[in-house]
Amino acid sequence: MRPKTYAAGALLLAATLTLAGCGAGGSDDAATAPSAAASSTGASTAAPSSAAAPGAGSSGAAQPSRTAAAPSAPGTPSYSITVPDLPTAHERGIVEGGDASWPQCPKGMGIPQKRTEGKPMPLPSAEFVILGLTNGPGFHPNPCLADQVAWVKKRHLMAAAYSIISYPVGDQLETYGGTGPYDASTSSGRLANVGYQEALFNLRTMKRARLTTPIVWLDIEPVADFDWPSDTGANAAVVQGAMRGYTDAGFRVGVYSLESLWTRVVGDLRLTVPEWRPAGGTSRAEALRRCGADWMFQGGSATLVQWVEDDRDRDVTCPGASAYLTLWFHAY
Repeated sequence: MRPKTYAAGALLLAATLTLAGCGAGGSDDAATAPSAAASSTGASTAAPSSAAAPGAGSSGAAQPSRTAAAPSAPGTPSYSITVPDLPTAHERGIVEGGDASWPQCPKGMGIPQKRTEGKPMPLPSAEFVILGLTNGPGFHPNPCLADQVAWVKKRHLMAAAYSIISYPVGDQLETYGGTGPYDASTSSGRLANVGYQEALFNLRTMKRARLTTPIVWLDIEPVADFDWPSDTGANAAVVQGAMRGYTDAGFRVGVYSLESLWTRVVGDLRLTVPEWRPAGGTSRAEALRRCGADWMFQGGSATLVQWVEDDRDRDVTCPGASAYLTLWFHAY
C-alpha cells in the first residue's frame, strides 16, 4: 500500500535539507577518491540521516565494519554530516528534459545481452538530460557515454547521471565482496561491498567521460538476463552498498523506481531519498500525476517523473522541484 500521509511540498523541503549534507559531488577527485561528506567547509554539523548512512536501521541491512563515532542505537552506525547553505530558491515551474543511456548509442555496441539500439536522443525542447552510466547491469559501462556527454555540452544543457544497480553474477561476489567498508565475514557485508564497488566503478566511468553531476540516481528494477533473486534482504544490501559508495564520494543520491518494482527487488526498504518515478508509455499528464504522494515507494519526495513517447524517454520536474535545480543538475 502506498503511504498517503505526506504533503509533496513538505517532503521536497525535507529531502532537500537532508540531501544538502551529502556534498555537491561531481568533481574528478570525488569520482576517483571517496571522501567523507563531512569534509565540506563553511557548514554546520547536522544530525545523521538515512541519506547519509545507507545500511542503517533496515531489516537485513549490512553493517559497516568501521566503528561509528556516535551510534544512535546499539549495533546501528551513525554518521556526522555537514549541511552547506542551500542555493537560492528560484521556482521555474515544470522543466522539461529527457534521459539517455546505452539504447541511444549507435547500433551494435555493448555487451551481447544489451546491444545498443540507436534510439533518438532527447528532443530539442529538453533543458536537462540524465545520462546512464551502465550498459544494463553493474560493472559494464555505457559504451558511448563520452559521446553523449559531448552532445549535452554542445547544447549547453543541464546534466545528471543514473546507474542501474544489479545483483552480482559470475565471480563478481568473489572479486568485489572482500573489498569495501562492510564486514566481509558476513553474507550481507560481502553483498554490500559489491554494491559499493559498483558505485566506484560507475564513478570511474563518469570521470573518463568527463561528466559532472551533483547527484547519481540509482535505477532499481528487475534487469532482464541479470535479474535479482527472491531474497529481498540480500538485494537491499547491494542497494545500500551502492548508495554508500556514492555518498562517501560526496554525491547526492536519489532512486528511480516504482512501488511494484521496488518491493519486488528490496521489499520494504526505506531510504527516504528523492524519487524519480516512471509512468511508462502513457503521457505527460499521467507522469505528472505520479508526482503525488500516493505514488511514493521508499519514503522520499517526488523530484522527477518519466514517460515514453515516440521512442524517447521524456522527463519533467515535479511541482516545486525546479526551485533548486542546482541540487539535481550541473549546467554546461
